[in-house]
Amino acid sequence: MGKVLISETRDYFLKDGEKFFYLADTCWSAFTNASIDEWSYYLEYRMMQGFNALQINVLPQHDRSSSSNYMDPFEAASDGGWNFGRRNEKYFDRAERMVELAVKKDFTPALVLLWCNYVRGTWGSSITPSRIIPIEYVEDYVEYVVDRFGKYNPIFIVSGDTNFETSEAVEYYTRALEIVKRRAPNSLTTMHLMAGLTLPDVFVRSQNLDFYMYQSGHSRERQTLPFELAQKHYSMPIKRPIINGEPCYEGHAHSGKYGRFSNFDVRKAIWQSLLSGAKAGVSYGAHGIWNWHVKGSRFMGEAFSGESYDWRTALGFPGAFDAVFAKWVFERYNLFDIEPANDKLLYNTGSEIRVSMSKDKIVVYTPYNWSIKLKTNGETYRWDGIELASRRVFKPRIEISGDYTIIKMSEFNSDLLIIGTTT
Repeated sequence: MGKVLISETRDYFLKDGEKFFYLADTCWSAFTNASIDEWSYYLEYRMMQGFNALQINVLPQHDRSSSSNYMDPFEAASDGGWNFGRRNEKYFDRAERMVELAVKKDFTPALVLLWCNYVRGTWGSSITPSRIIPIEYVEDYVEYVVDRFGKYNPIFIVSGDTNFETSEAVEYYTRALEIVKRRAPNSLTTMHLMAGLTLPDVFVRSQNLDFYMYQSGHSRERQTLPFELAQKHYSMPIKRPIINGEPCYEGHAHSGKYGRFSNFDVRKAIWQSLLSGAKAGVSYGAHGIWNWHVKGSRFMGEAFSGESYDWRTALGFPGAFDAVFAKWVFERYNLFDIEPANDKLLYNTGSEIRVSMSKDKIVVYTPYNWSIKLKTNGETYRWDGIELASRRVFKPRIEISGDYTIIKMSEFNSDLLIIGTTT
């Protein structure tokens, strides 16, 4: 059960002494919805693919699917809420068993402590108002979860889908973050944010926060956020590893306004994030896995997310292999030292093209086939091209003109990754 640590350069992770590219599958609702047999099958499949982390909500996800496996984590109260002074140990026994099974297969658990609907003063506090945790119970709850799961070396995601719009919400999360670091000083901490947001300065400056996690989200109109938020976090006054912890989910419909996100959308969000500063890793989400939906059950988030696939169908979505392939490429070419370099793009062929560089590498992602001119001399580089839709490898046509490099338009009509190396 190796611990995830932060590199000396503070821009990627280490595990068991090796560079660790965080690739998490998002299964927020696993503790409430999955049976142990389902969970075991799921773990085998994701392990086969190459995922190495799992993002799970400790408490019930408010927009999950209904499940015959559901049980309350606390004693039910007469008003539909919970008695936070009386835990349901069976709930946490099952959750711990699931974490134990995951860790045995070398997954790193990334556990959300306080999704926004459990915290007063957040946008989500109106969703389940009878289940908001009173501030006086926060310490007991957080200490219990940290003590119980800490032995599995998890990452603790202190907040969930949070906007920090009130001082009350900030107090909840400040207190919870401090408790985690006091009880489990060697566990890494981060915050999961509402789509489009960055952290308030009080958390950016906190010595208890270990890395940045942003959400680029599920709005088609805002799919520039993968690289825009990466750039914002890359410019933070305190350097930390950066992860896009919630890009668009494959199969998600966002109220049905413009169809569903495809594996191309997922690939684009991943590569734009990685080449814009969020190079510590990325998460993947499949619509049906995060809410752990069983065909015929009620999906509580349908109004926003659209009809859900059965989790077994979603498990086989092709975008998961695209996410794993991104991890493979990152590790194969040792891209952990690249830095955003869109200033090397000679003219604006579109903001969606992203460039990143190190002293011996150039990496370009383009979501469409185009000739790309860079303000750098690439004569000494060895160039590889990858047509990402089919993962076909090809030799790109490169022209050198003085101090400029032109990557010529190829024969593919799809998104491409071009990598130049001098080693």
